[in-house]
Amino acid sequence: MNYDYASIPSPTTSVWHLLGLPVRAYALCIVLGIVVGVLVMEQRLRRRGVAPWASLDMAVWAVPFGIVGARIYHVITSPAEYFGAGGEPFRIFQIWEGGLGIWGAVAGGALGAWLAARQLGLPLSVFADALAPALPLSQAVGRFGNWFNNELYGKATTLPWGLQVHDMDRSNPGHATVIDGKAVTLPGLYQPTFLYEALWDIGVAVLVWALDRKYKFGKGRAFAIYVMAYTAGRFWIEMLRVDDANHFFGIRLNVFTAIIVFLAALIYFLLVKGPREYVVPIDAPATAPVAAAESDISQVDVAGGPDKEPAKAPKAYRVVSEEEFRVYERTGILAPAAPGSEPEPEPVPVAVSVAKPAVEPAAGPAPAPEVSAFAKPAKAAEPAKPVEPAKPVEVAESAKAAEPAEPAVAPAAKSDAPAGSKADDEAAAPADER
Repeated sequence: MNYDYASIPSPTTSVWHLLGLPVRAYALCIVLGIVVGVLVMEQRLRRRGVAPWASLDMAVWAVPFGIVGARIYHVITSPAEYFGAGGEPFRIFQIWEGGLGIWGAVAGGALGAWLAARQLGLPLSVFADALAPALPLSQAVGRFGNWFNNELYGKATTLPWGLQVHDMDRSNPGHATVIDGKAVTLPGLYQPTFLYEALWDIGVAVLVWALDRKYKFGKGRAFAIYVMAYTAGRFWIEMLRVDDANHFFGIRLNVFTAIIVFLAALIYFLLVKGPREYVVPIDAPATAPVAAAESDISQVDVAGGPDKEPAKAPKAYRVVSEEEFRVYERTGILAPAAPGSEPEPEPVPVAVSVAKPAVEPAAGPAPAPEVSAFAKPAKAAEPAKPVEPAKPVEVAESAKAAEPAEPAVAPAAKSDAPAGSKADDEAAAPADER
């Protein structure tokens, strides 16, 4: 039967030679997928406050670890191909022929990302949430490498979008077997599981991006959604595949792996809570620099410019709230959070106000009793008052000699009260005050 009118064709060649060097379609798809993932993650990291191109620092660590982990998982789960009868152990290193397990890639990539995060002083959860919609896009692009290699197809089907699969020539890797000038295809059509997974991955990326935009997940919860969504799709796609794999109870090993990983991601998502994490440099200033007003160069420049030196990457980061990050983004100053970080300054005034009463009783009330105690003996010395009238009399007499114009007033005061009497004392007191 001719399936050309209703089928998806497969490439007959998956390797080309440029200047004598092999250029493999599988490797190109992997590299292109990495580029797409890094670009998407870069934009998401910048919006969370991470310095430009920190995604490259992460990729330098995560990609090699991810590839090694993916290959190790594939070899462990398909050992017969390399160590069984007729197996070729050296083919373990020929990763361009295919054979990278996504579970090992995620585990190895996570280890590499953790090492990169430690070097950058950045929480791993920030990386994970930024990567959540980027990773499935990378996988979608990478799956087309399986199409070029004519591998990982599904069961036979009569669907209009059935896949033609070529018989690849073992003696001429990267090329289909050719008989009478025509590439040999396997009989019938097959489920294009590579295409199913690529489309599913794109849907997962859109789902994670939409949910994260609405709910602003943090603490790695966006990545947990990616894991749950991906494993849900991998579960049913894995049931369609017919390539060699280890089985338990008649079910492919990757089906059990998908279920276990899904449950682990679900538990993590339900137990771990937290808003989206934003970061600022650990040495972000809390106030504007004093010299900023006197300098011709702006001290608060978060945007940069073509004539200015690029800002150096921070030594480390600190996690802040979205409100704090927005303020820092506009001003370059990390203002303290209004409700959250005020409790500590409060005890300082309380301690000072408690210390003040401890000083006041010694300085204030202590002198008051001393003054009143000394005042009482002064009252008891009133019997010596008869000595005081001599002063007013002398003052009155001297005043009389100095003021001859008022002779009638002094004698009148003198004649009204005899010298030394109490009445004379009371009359002399006002005259002395005058």
